[in-house]
Amino acid sequence: MNRTVYSISGAELRSIELDDAVFGLPFNEEVIWYAINNELANKRQGSASTKDRGEIHGSNAKPYKQKGTGRARRGDKKSPLLRGGGTVFGPKPRDFSYAMPKKAKRLALKSILSLKAQSDTLKIIEDFSIASGKTKELANLLRCFGDDQRTVIVLKDDDRMVKRAGANIPWLSFLSYNRLQAHDLFYGRRVIMLETAARNLNAFYGAVSTEPEEAEDAHQ
Repeated sequence: MNRTVYSISGAELRSIELDDAVFGLPFNEEVIWYAINNELANKRQGSASTKDRGEIHGSNAKPYKQKGTGRARRGDKKSPLLRGGGTVFGPKPRDFSYAMPKKAKRLALKSILSLKAQSDTLKIIEDFSIASGKTKELANLLRCFGDDQRTVIVLKDDDRMVKRAGANIPWLSFLSYNRLQAHDLFYGRRVIMLETAARNLNAFYGAVSTEPEEAEDAHQ
């Protein structure tokens, strides 16, 4: 498919050919759901921890004798029935992460890119850089492409100055073409992609990828 490349001022410059194997696939809801949940699970800290009655500090003695008081039988003060006692079946530190097949991950990302391209949510603009790293310059650039809304900028590389300029914009996030995130990409209401990033995606996720498998494994 052909898409228009815009200047940083919003003017039409030229057209670019997007690989249908990357930007022309049908919507695959199942694999996208799988990829997003995989990313969210891998981000979970899993550090919640509670103490059971064996870990509570205190005496093992009964507060009063078993019989003769007319009161209910009672164990030590570490009982889960008492305030300050142990927790029953409480959470313990665990690892929520799990591996997702590489082919399924690639299919999910290509399906999301296709969804954005076919719904005209995707805008391709000429390569730019913010040498000063100032938020004002980046905000003025984004104003040419619509109102303030959840936006994802796909970069051609890890441009520190551009990321620095967007650090104070709460609705803006950055992704590199070779380190896409299904969650951010899918929920972005507007996707702005640099021209070189679009060309790199044609090769990186295309039908015949030129990226070495070892480097690709490191990116996933």
